Amino acid sequence: MNLAVLSALLGVGGVACTRASTAPGVVVEAEEDLYRYQGADNGAGPMWCHGSTCLVRAGESLFAAGLETIAGAKPLNNCRWMLFHRGPDGWRKICTDPVGRTREPSPLAVFSDGRVFLSANPTINTDPNAYAGPARPEILRFSDRDPDAPPEKLIPVWSGEPPFSEHSYRSFAADGPGHELIVFQNIGYTHAQWSFLDRDGRWSAQEQLAWPWGGDYDKPQPIRVCYPNVALSGRQVHFCGVSDIVEPNETWRAFKKQLTGRDWDYDFRRLFYTYSRDITTGRFEPWVEIASRDKTSGWITPGDLWLDDHGDVHILWSERAIDERLRKKFFPNEKQSHALNYAMVREGKVMLRRTLLIAEEGQSSQYPGRGRFHITPDNRLFVFFYVSGTDSQGRSISENRLLEILPDADLGPAVRVPLKKPFTDFMTATPRAGSPKSRTIDLLGHQQNNGQTISYARIRLD
Repeated sequence: MNLAVLSALLGVGGVACTRASTAPGVVVEAEEDLYRYQGADNGAGPMWCHGSTCLVRAGESLFAAGLETIAGAKPLNNCRWMLFHRGPDGWRKICTDPVGRTREPSPLAVFSDGRVFLSANPTINTDPNAYAGPARPEILRFSDRDPDAPPEKLIPVWSGEPPFSEHSYRSFAADGPGHELIVFQNIGYTHAQWSFLDRDGRWSAQEQLAWPWGGDYDKPQPIRVCYPNVALSGRQVHFCGVSDIVEPNETWRAFKKQLTGRDWDYDFRRLFYTYSRDITTGRFEPWVEIASRDKTSGWITPGDLWLDDHGDVHILWSERAIDERLRKKFFPNEKQSHALNYAMVREGKVMLRRTLLIAEEGQSSQYPGRGRFHITPDNRLFVFFYVSGTDSQGRSISENRLLEILPDADLGPAVRVPLKKPFTDFMTATPRAGSPKSRTIDLLGHQQNNGQTISYARIRLD
């Protein structure tokens, strides 16, 4: 069967089906350190909101949100946000929260007209010695036309009176061309609150997103979903995140307590997806489990999500097969593996899956790390990812690679990206936050052997 026919049958939309699987040319145009930070000892850090992004592009400008630890302040609310702008003369810090204290980094979103939005979650507890307390979410609006102008504060409207705290686990997404955005913020272990800002500047819809139900656990309970990738387009909302609850297997939990001395240990083993056909209705479709490593106490990390022009949803995630601490006692015959995986979902159904790279015990030792999608203006779908380990000759590997997912879900050849220092953990200027599709990959994150420094890189696809 030829490529065009197979592509039509699969219906993987938005990509020309006559394209050959040729490797893209990559040119590194910039590698720049943005800022250094001190650890806050509060359980978060500059990359903690990795499901969203702290980097957006507005025309020729870039905006990056940073996280500064406040000297002398006590955890948990011992940080404040910073905002950086990159224009013709390079990076400069244009704003810092003058009064607010918070725990987590502040993700960004952007509209195609140059409006830039920062999601903040300042505590409203006035006691500087308080360990935790209530918070009030807010959105700060900036503009690429006048980056130094004081921001306008927007207060989202919520359903009811939700008890927000410094543990927001919030997600921030924008329809850049449609000039609309949505923010999600978790409430305990039961649900997320969300609020939608429409193109007329009104918070015109808000409701709760209830978590999937874990009826097969030793103790049935809601399955809190965290670190999600969220996309908003044409008032469709797509939401994909990982389970994040206290270990639900009572036997494993007791064993872990013997190892750690703690009553708690968290589960990150099941990847869930849901979507709303029209967010103004407030309705979401039933949850779908995309992947699970529950049987062997493994690990799943959400990577990215893209809603293409035909309505198909592309999902990227990482998997580890086994929790090594439990292996000898509970899974002695299972083999360990680390994989970077991809799936395409249509109308809530998984249509296809692919493993992009896998390191399997006794076989390959090239370990995939963090991955992100990159979409070009002609809707070519690439994956930028980190690889470590050793090659078939036993030589050490630490590099970023780029590969293309072709219309038939086949894979183009992977290309090494010639950065001076590879990015081990990173965000991108993604369309999920309103940035335009581009032939330039903008990166923000940690480079290898660069200490507590957040760096930027720009990569051009030829």
